[in-house]
Amino acid sequence: LELPLEPRFGREDFLVSPSNERAYALIERWPDWPDTILLLEGPKGSGKSHLAAIWAAQSHGWTVDAFEVGTDRVPHLVSNGALVIEDLHSAGGDEPALFHLLNLARERRAYVLITTAVAVGELPIRTPDLKSRLRLAPSVSLDPPDDALLRAVLVKLFVDRQLVVDTTVVDFLALRIERSLAAAAEAVAAIDREALSRGPRITRPMAA
Repeated sequence: LELPLEPRFGREDFLVSPSNERAYALIERWPDWPDTILLLEGPKGSGKSHLAAIWAAQSHGWTVDAFEVGTDRVPHLVSNGALVIEDLHSAGGDEPALFHLLNLARERRAYVLITTAVAVGELPIRTPDLKSRLRLAPSVSLDPPDDALLRAVLVKLFVDRQLVVDTTVVDFLALRIERSLAAAAEAVAAIDREALSRGPRITRPMAA
């Protein structure tokens, strides 16, 4: 059975390392932010949604995808005082509504955390005022994981699936997969499927 694996987004599940400690520290500093709007940048699987979930729990904020922001929803979304807007890089959002939301949030001193997989200058945004507003907002990046974080995440991913593996398997994978947390998740999922089909324990030859 292909049962879904729900990711755990608690504070205790986030692994801090030099590649993400600046972003984590800024999330922890809330509400002592340099502005009410903060951009959280990083590639797919880098931990943006995990950090956003930690902040949402801390601030009692709501979370919406960027494409869900419409003009009629703006006053309601801002009314909570804290809002996460996920995946700003995804095309198809209502740009005038987003611009209105950021202006209203600033006016009402509501906090907005925006996640994006690309820098502001690379966003597919056609509205100059919205792009200008985003450029003025402070941002923090999640860098590619260092060796220690990549290994720790691999271990966590195996544990989440209740899989027991030898450290040699983790070391083997860390040296050979793309240096990203998304690649780590894909590798562990593939090994889990292979282990279920074969039956025996997970070994380095199987991982290879």
